[in-house]
Amino acid sequence: MIVYFTILKDILNENKIQGSIAMALFLVQHGKSLPKDVDPDQGLSQEGISEVERIADVAKGYAVKVSRIEHSEKTRARQTADIMASALKPEKGVHERSGLKPLDDVVAFSETIDSSEDLMLVGHLPFMGRLTSYLITASVDTPVFKFQNGGILCLDKDSDIGPWVIKWALMPKID
Repeated sequence: MIVYFTILKDILNENKIQGSIAMALFLVQHGKSLPKDVDPDQGLSQEGISEVERIADVAKGYAVKVSRIEHSEKTRARQTADIMASALKPEKGVHERSGLKPLDDVVAFSETIDSSEDLMLVGHLPFMGRLTSYLITASVDTPVFKFQNGGILCLDKDSDIGPWVIKWALMPKID
């Protein structure tokens, strides 16, 4: 784990010297939520809050720059976005966005992504996994990454025509 974070720190420090990460897309699955019988809105559990706070603080410590955070309309996604925003201070704020629900169309959504800004999207599975697969392989059915609640996956794109690639990830657990 120390090696992983040392490598991540080197990547982020290199980007800090050059400015913010060019055309970065940060994908976040909401933090762990309460069961529906405890909270009908399924807001974040205390464990979910703690894990998201920890990951957000690590990202802040590495000077991750996010210009805008967008989240689905679900309570747990909004709460996760707010925790990330309190640590990362996005210049353009936090906004609800349609199209991020679990079963929404990732192909249609991908066409709306503005790759010129460092954008964080907070959403749900299977949407986040399928979006990642589509951006990297052009297929929604080819899994390329296993998300964890509250973790951050950073995708990078070198130009408007090039494919997205996985640059780094911060996850609450390494299992």
